[in-house]
Order: sequence, then structure tokens, then C-alpha cells
Amino acid sequence: MTLDQRPSDPAGSGDTGFQSRVKVIRAAVIGTVVEYYDFGIYGYMATFVAMLFFVSDDPTASLLGTFAAFAVAFFMRVPGGIVFGHIGDKYGRRKALSWTILLMVLATALIGILPNYFTLGVWATVLLVLCRCMQGFAAGGELGGANAFVAESAPARWRATQTSLVNSGTYFGSLFAALVALAATSLFTEQQMLDWAWRIPFLLSLPIGVIGLYIRNHLEDTPQFKELSEQGETEKMPIKTLLVTNWRSVLKIIGLGAVITGGYYIVSVYAATYLQTTAGHSSQVAFTSTAVAMVVGAATLPLSGFLADTIGRRKVILIGSVGAILLGFPMFMMMSAGPAWAAIVGQSVLFVCVSIVNGASFVTYAEMLGASTRYSGIALGNNVTNTLLGGTAPFIATWLIGATGNPLAPAGYFVLTAVITLVAVLFTAETRGTELRVD
Repeated sequence: MTLDQRPSDPAGSGDTGFQSRVKVIRAAVIGTVVEYYDFGIYGYMATFVAMLFFVSDDPTASLLGTFAAFAVAFFMRVPGGIVFGHIGDKYGRRKALSWTILLMVLATALIGILPNYFTLGVWATVLLVLCRCMQGFAAGGELGGANAFVAESAPARWRATQTSLVNSGTYFGSLFAALVALAATSLFTEQQMLDWAWRIPFLLSLPIGVIGLYIRNHLEDTPQFKELSEQGETEKMPIKTLLVTNWRSVLKIIGLGAVITGGYYIVSVYAATYLQTTAGHSSQVAFTSTAVAMVVGAATLPLSGFLADTIGRRKVILIGSVGAILLGFPMFMMMSAGPAWAAIVGQSVLFVCVSIVNGASFVTYAEMLGASTRYSGIALGNNVTNTLLGGTAPFIATWLIGATGNPLAPAGYFVLTAVITLVAVLFTAETRGTELRVD
């Protein structure tokens, strides 16, 4: 019997069936919700952050400064992924995931108590950027570890379905952030938001973070990692082993993740700003549209995972990436020139395309890598893509509109990310039905 076939008890409860797997998925999802709420709320508060920390006579310059700080955090994701990947592959997935959520919550809460530019001058901006760097460092270790944790605990037949549920945590976290932003802008006037209410969404990180940390600390590690640890087969330097023996898989992960990172941030964080600044919608319409799109996207994820378990990972990724290429420009036309309902439909359709790819991608990553470097490999590949295409997406999209004067310019960026994913999947072998490697 192989490691992949052995019954698992990841919660240490003596239950090797459904209940234990539910606990594993719950712990992974709640932590991911916390991480992506914390990371996303900055983007949804971008217009207020711009006025309070990036003071300029030119509103576009202020917004570009805000999105530049958004992008800076993504450059910290790669070192964060390397560090937490090392901890996860050498000392345990659970330990690494507990530290990521703790660091993220602290960084987000700190943003909520920072003095603004009018109180502290440029040092307020510096402190904000440092907090964003802490957030990026923590986020670098989250999604890859959570997916490795669930993939190693899931039955082979439903591995894609269960890992797709982990990725729903990224949507629900961002959705929660969008709903909080909608509630705040609806309950408070713009002046109240600028005076003090903008802090509330950041400070909400504390209570939800405590819940997530508690749940994760009450799990045991995955069967595969415990097997490696007990046999003394964990790597001394997982990242070195990964780059020497499996660098091709890392390159494939970077390409496959293009549309689920760059495309995701275009149709989520950036779209909320786009609908206000370019399409002329109110903040309520923008946040409502984003919330609806995320609900639709989250509902698509388990369907995508189920299809990946049924017809194969490659076919599902091909469907999603081709759909994104064909629908990118038409949906942005609806978002930029149509009424509120058209904006909601356009944004939701693009979210579905991203979700179709997302639901089948992370299980593919896990199945391409061995247990001894799986956390590091997923984290490194995913974070490189996030840095190159995700974190820069809002900045580039804003710059493209300013440089070209074309409101559809961001659609070109979205389609480009889908093309990269399409090319990558053509060079990726089908992994459905394979056992998780130990080496």
C-alpha cells in the first residue's frame, strides 16, 4: 500500500474518514480566508489610502502610488514562500501555516493604527509600505502550504475537488473584504471614512485571525510529512533540492498560474477601482459587482475541481484559458460602457473563466512535485507568478489607461495572462490518476 492509498487521520482524532477530511479542509479554508481578507482589504480601500498616505495634487498619481505599494508587497511573496516553504518541508506544514496567519494578522492590524501622512509626513507612507511588505511575506507561505496540506490528506479520487475548496478561501476572503468595504462606504460618509472609519476594516483582522489561528493549531500534520519526518527523509535545504531536481515543474507552475494570479487581480481588486474611476459607477455599485462576481467564482471552483477529477486537469485548464482569451475584451466592454447590471455580468463571466483554471491548477502543482519539496515548489512557482503578473496588475492596468487613453487596455493584460496559461498547459502532462510522489 502506498502513502497515497493509506487511510489518513490528519486531525489526530482516530477518524480516518469524512469527518477528518472536513477538519483538514476547514482549517485550510479558514486560514486562507483570513490571509486573503487581510491582503485584499488594502486594495478595496485604495481610494482612501491614496488620499491619506500618498498625497498629491494629481489623483491618478496618488492612486498609482497606492497600487505601487500594493505591488511592493508581492515582491516579498517570493522570499516569504522560500522561508515558509523551508519550514513547511522541513519542520511541518501545520507549523508553517500557523506562522503565516499570525504574521499576516499583525501586519494588517498595524495598518489600522498607523498615523496618516498629514500627521507623520512621509514616514507614515514608509510605515505603510513596511506593513505591506510584512503582509506579502506572510502571504507567500499561505496558499501553497494550504494546498499541499489538503492534497496530502485527500483521497486520490477527489483530490482536485478538495483542493479547489481551499482556493475558495481566497475568494471568500476577498469577498469578505469587498463586503466590509461596501458596508463601510455605505454606513459612513466620505469624510468619516477619511477621518477614522477607514481603519475599521483593517482592525477587523484581529478577531477573525484569532479564530483561524486557533483552528490551525488544533490539527496534526499530513500523513506524508509525518512519514518523511519519522524516517528522517526531510530535505536539509528543500529549495536547493527543488531547483536542482525539479526546476522544470516550477517553470510550468509559473506559467499555469498566470491567469489565476494576474487575471484574478485584474477582475477583483483592480476591477473595483476600474468601475469607479473609468466606468463612472459609484463605490456601492463597484463593490456590489465585485461581491457578486466572487460568489459566482467561488461557486465555480468546486465544479471545476469535480470536472478535473472526472475528465482530467489539462482539459479543464484549457477550457478556462481559452474562455478567458475569447471573452476578455467583450466583457470589459460591458464593464466600461454599460449600466450596473452589465458591469456585474461582465465581471462575473471573467471571474468564472479564472475560477475554471484555478479549480484544476493547484492539484496539478501538487501532483507534479514530491512530498519533500512540495510546499516549497508550489509556494515558489505561485509566488513568482504573483510577483510578475499579480501584484503589478492594478498598477499596469492603471498606467495602460493613462498612457493609451483606452478604457479597454486592461482587457489586453487579462487576455495576455490567459495566453501564457494556455501555452503552459500545452507543455504539461495530465496528472489525474497519479499517486502523490514522496521523493
